[in-house]
Amino acid sequence: MERLGILVVDDTIVYRKIIGDALKEIPGVEIVGTAHNGKVALSKIKTLKPGLVTLDIEMPEMSGIEVLEALQAIPDAPVAVMLSTLTHRGSDMTIKALELGAFDFIGKPDSGTMAENMVKIRAALAPIIAAFRRQQQFRSMIGKRPAPGAVQPRPKTVFPEISSRAPLARNRATLSEIVGIGISTGGPNALARMMPMLSPDLNVPILVVQHMPPMFTQSLAKSLNAKCRLTVKEAANGDPLVPNTVYIAPGGRQMKIIAGPDGKSRNIRITDDPPENSCRPSVDYLFRSIAEHYVGRATAVIMTGMGSDGTRGLGLMKKNGAIVIAQNKESCTVYGMPKEPIESGLADVVVPLDKIAHEITRTIIR
Repeated sequence: MERLGILVVDDTIVYRKIIGDALKEIPGVEIVGTAHNGKVALSKIKTLKPGLVTLDIEMPEMSGIEVLEALQAIPDAPVAVMLSTLTHRGSDMTIKALELGAFDFIGKPDSGTMAENMVKIRAALAPIIAAFRRQQQFRSMIGKRPAPGAVQPRPKTVFPEISSRAPLARNRATLSEIVGIGISTGGPNALARMMPMLSPDLNVPILVVQHMPPMFTQSLAKSLNAKCRLTVKEAANGDPLVPNTVYIAPGGRQMKIIAGPDGKSRNIRITDDPPENSCRPSVDYLFRSIAEHYVGRATAVIMTGMGSDGTRGLGLMKKNGAIVIAQNKESCTVYGMPKEPIESGLADVVVPLDKIAHEITRTIIR
């Protein structure tokens, strides 16, 4: 396996040391250099050509956000994994970084010894690097060109897009009255591109589980609300489900739907129930409740992300008559969460990111 070159960028020597020590214990990576600010980082990126950069968000002279903006003009620029302080300012800047295309982020530990913090950072970085390498290998495979005169195998389409299928809404007696979305790595960028495409007149509520810690989901909701024609908010316990409103599950907590006092309306319940699939909030946790309360009247969307959270919940939703839309492999930042639903046949529709909003609308409006 080709080694992955990583540049460590942080304005403090302590964290450069901690991150460097953590990376040295992850197989298949090589630290090609370090930088103490954004200007030095850009210079080293051009000469060292790392595949990945760990990038502190808040730095003097040139912030991590400014580095990301500059990287967009560099051919074959490395991907960035952001290191963020667990503060409201840090969360706002992290969401902006993710919307600018950062691959993922981890929080900087705010307590503990250097050795303890190294263990925490290694545990957070290892799965991110593994997911990046898998996606890197996939991109390399689809980017290969056959040699001149080579016999090309006939392409096999296992899960065609909706354009080759019958309109799904006509196969049900009713249209969807709710949309549930599960998403993780690459989510803020994908949601920032997809959700502004949704009409402000869908007249259904949308519930989103984005894997994130506390504070970050509030920043995500604020950012999306500024971009979308729908109202976007971080969900609160007891919120009634209101049409044309998007509810983001609070980071570090679980979100589900319960029946309202009148037995007809539906409200949001926020709980501290245990993590599922090592996730809190969990997509499975939300999808189970939608399956229970919206039989034959729901749309489920599974998008980019690591792991398999959401698959079991999708199975229940599909069993209860929901339509399942999955983001295709090629447009995912990480092809993890949609993989099993697609390969097992749970997904009714498999489309690239820029078509998801249209397919959601097809399940709601004839």
